[in-house]
Amino acid sequence: MDAEMVVGYFKGRSILITGSTGFLGKVLVEKILRVQPDVKKLYLLVRANDITSATRRVQNEVIGKELFQVLKNKRGAGFDSFVQEKICPLAGDIIHENLGLDPAKLTEISGAVDIIVNGAATTNFYERYDVAFDANVLGAKNICDFAKKCTKLKMLLHVSTAYVAGEREGLILEKPFTMGETLREGTHLDLDSELNLIKDTRREMKAKCSSEKAEKRAMKELGLKRARNFGWPNTYVFTKAMGEMLLGHLRGDLPVVVVRPSIITSILEEPLPGWMEGIRTIDSVIIGYAKQALSFFLVDLDLIMDVIPGDMVVNAMMVAMAAHSEERAQTIYHVTSSLRNPAPYAVLSDTGHRYFFANPPRTGKNGEPARLRKMRFFRTVASFRGHMAIKYKLPLQVAISLTLNPPRFAALICTKYLLPNLIPFRIRISQMLRLVNIALCGVFSRRYDELSRKYKFVMHLVELYAPYSLFKGCFDDINTERLRVAMKGKNTGRYYLDFDPKSIDWDEYFYRVHIPGVIKYLCDD
Repeated sequence: MDAEMVVGYFKGRSILITGSTGFLGKVLVEKILRVQPDVKKLYLLVRANDITSATRRVQNEVIGKELFQVLKNKRGAGFDSFVQEKICPLAGDIIHENLGLDPAKLTEISGAVDIIVNGAATTNFYERYDVAFDANVLGAKNICDFAKKCTKLKMLLHVSTAYVAGEREGLILEKPFTMGETLREGTHLDLDSELNLIKDTRREMKAKCSSEKAEKRAMKELGLKRARNFGWPNTYVFTKAMGEMLLGHLRGDLPVVVVRPSIITSILEEPLPGWMEGIRTIDSVIIGYAKQALSFFLVDLDLIMDVIPGDMVVNAMMVAMAAHSEERAQTIYHVTSSLRNPAPYAVLSDTGHRYFFANPPRTGKNGEPARLRKMRFFRTVASFRGHMAIKYKLPLQVAISLTLNPPRFAALICTKYLLPNLIPFRIRISQMLRLVNIALCGVFSRRYDELSRKYKFVMHLVELYAPYSLFKGCFDDINTERLRVAMKGKNTGRYYLDFDPKSIDWDEYFYRVHIPGVIKYLCDD
């Protein structure tokens, strides 16, 4: 199988794509339209009330993006008519039965579709449990049910994540999940029970007349609690794992490919190097440093960060679709880099420091270059917590004492200096502190607010990303390597379908492509 054959496979095909407004979905849509203009139709299912709204969303959130500039230049004046001919927006949602399509549209689409690509998901690590369950678990079920109604279907490709593996160590195989499997010994997962738990919790919240904010917080905490109970670090990867279970359990003899990318990063080659949308794990640290809001983080620089450029993920998806068309089986692909071309976090640290010292971010009202210091990294949770205690916890305690309870703070001062019984002196100190706080326009209050905000920001990042910054697993990709070997030496060079991480120079990629891309496309988000 060569690149010509892969691209040729999509000629005359009709493809249903969910999640086309997401980063990976946009890259896939653009790639297919650019390399195979003879594709018959791309049906893009987007959340919308009607076809007018769906069309507007596709125009604004997909076709209108800078990513499509190369295709626009290639098609010239005929770009708009080409897009109208090839793209069919659909108003619907994977959380609904029949994807929310009306009976007439359901009949039309199910009789036309050759390939389904399910990329729709909620990727928020700390999402409401009900929202994540609807999209990532029930969504997989609804896609599977719809696929069985498609009379011409050749392939269902489902996008998951390599981190459904949780926080495992060692070599992680490309294995499917069995129904009810968990990552914690002695536990068993029942999806119906989880759904009932969600319904019961929502019912209880409504009975208590809880506010919308309280309900949201409760559902977020429930998701995190259930994930950790079964061995997953967050709601996102937990529900994606359940979605895989359900898809494998219900697929019957459907040809199914599950693609599990690791951390997806900016485009490496085509069509626009460095282009990206949506802040990924490592990008939060890059942006935090660029904005001078983050000077330290929890990460072991010797550990491997498993990242893969978005265009490589799409290339692997396209090759997998062609390779497994009408193959009545399920195949798992890790689209990852940790085994073939491991990049330690030190590469990101070194290139980041070099880039920002050569291109210092602008800060302040007049846009002066920031005065930078190297970011400090802590290899263990214990060392990180110790630093946070000294830098934030202690000043916070002082600030809150000064702001909320000057008498108590005055008593602490007197006790410290062996003046416990000088009540008048304590009162005088207390009054003085109140007056100082007022005279300085609430400087202590502002200091408390600033420290509290920074403390919460850093701790939130660490809670979400520590399972990845301290990840000690390595993703086996034997299935993906077989796919690469099948393409090896047969690429004519006319089409770029590379998905071999060994071709990436990580130092060059981060310094010249990814970090500039983060600054250009994400720093204003």
